[in-house]
Amino acid sequence: MPGNTLSKGEVFVIDTDAASREQLSAALQQSAYDVICFADGASLLSEAKARMPACVLMELPPDRSGLDMLRRLREENCMAPVLVTSANGSIAMAVDAIKSGAADFIEKPFRTHDVIGRIDAAIDEFAQPGTSRQGWLPGCEPLTAREADVLEHLGAGLTNKEIARRMHLSARTVEGYRASILKKAGARNVTDLLRRIFVQGSPT
Repeated sequence: MPGNTLSKGEVFVIDTDAASREQLSAALQQSAYDVICFADGASLLSEAKARMPACVLMELPPDRSGLDMLRRLREENCMAPVLVTSANGSIAMAVDAIKSGAADFIEKPFRTHDVIGRIDAAIDEFAQPGTSRQGWLPGCEPLTAREADVLEHLGAGLTNKEIARRMHLSARTVEGYRASILKKAGARNVTDLLRRIFVQGSPT
């Protein structure tokens, strides 16, 4: 093979399902990444001490033990972006993952090319530290006081109905506020919104 093909970096993949590991590994290699697969967190942590990957793609087990591994990766000064996948993803789990250091939360089943795109984006984002920030998100229209309250509840992992009860609003009204917050942030969904806030800075 000619030696002029440049690798975009190493991606560590941890997934208990061998078929998923193989599928992701093949797709990443086609996208010019080097891939190291792991079946468990202990071996990944050991390898992460010896070398710094460009990105980590980690399945979050139902017992949430992956959250502890996320925190341990950060404690070991592994500053590569970590993307978490989960078959039983909820808003609360996404919030916990992001607070524990995940750069993104991807629900299974997923399309492999979507995951590759999000890995590319995460690596690009980590390579370019954020500029000075003002307000809740840079360059975004400020939130009203009521929208800020809704955002705070979303960040706590509450559902629309729970937020509605706490704020004495209808669930439909909360949906309207949530849609307005997403529009102002330019976010695709709540997970994307929370990722931006926790990665880029906290809302004021």
